[in-house]
Amino acid sequence: MTDAPRPRTYGVTPLEVMKTLSGLEFLQRMAAGELPAPPMGEPMGFGLAKIAKGEVTFSGKPTANHYNPLGTVHGGYAATLLDSCMGCVIHSMLEPGKGYTTLEIKINYVRALTLKVPLVLATGKIIHIGRRAATSEGRLVDEAGTLYAHGTTTCMIFDL
Repeated sequence: MTDAPRPRTYGVTPLEVMKTLSGLEFLQRMAAGELPAPPMGEPMGFGLAKIAKGEVTFSGKPTANHYNPLGTVHGGYAATLLDSCMGCVIHSMLEPGKGYTTLEIKINYVRALTLKVPLVLATGKIIHIGRRAATSEGRLVDEAGTLYAHGTTTCMIFDL
């Protein structure tokens, strides 16, 4: 994975459409450009890079717009990428008519992210999925596999 997310349409998929698709189908259609990507992906500069049931990867290119006053990428950038991959991997496991929301997120920052890192990959993997709650973990690395942050999340599962 060396390419940045390709240009796409941004928007919100109607709930009536989401109810008819499994989480995996929804994510695959979004990645294919058949459904809009979430609007927040545009200013954050990231998007879906790999989708499989139980494993989802986002790729992103941090820019100077993501810098904090200390001259490094703001921790919120890493947290947003990790929240996205950890939530979407849970979504990849859901049947049609099911949704999820983040209840808790824990992020550990390992090293500063700067513009010297041209591409980052955030991969989420399932830890546990039940009827009402699920947990997953995520890792934020560069193309060489250097770890920048990692985290875990708990999500509530509900009927749409």
